[in-house]
Amino acid sequence: MLIRKKLKELLKSCGCNNILEASNGQEAVDSYKENNPDLVFMDIIMPFKNGIEAVKEIIEFDNEAKVVMASSAGTKEHVKVAIKAGAFEFVQKPWEKEQINKILLNLK
Repeated sequence: MLIRKKLKELLKSCGCNNILEASNGQEAVDSYKENNPDLVFMDIIMPFKNGIEAVKEIIEFDNEAKVVMASSAGTKEHVKVAIKAGAFEFVQKPWEKEQINKILLNLK
């Protein structure tokens, strides 16, 4: 929850206003299907459904979805698996505002 709060504050400082939160992978998938957001930041390690499973399900639902995977365990294997699953980008925690800004600019 603390990480989500910090990311939400960072996104607001970058000009994002309509921010949704999910506390687990299944909530993230359900929220995506209901709200169709422009961009999703998702951790790899989450309860009920991990980020890799969730991104696969989101991409299956919407192959244009933009999902940024985040992890503190940023091994090359995690990056490869996340991108193969359909992730738009991968960031290693802790992230910097410049990284998030760059992702937002690449979205436009």
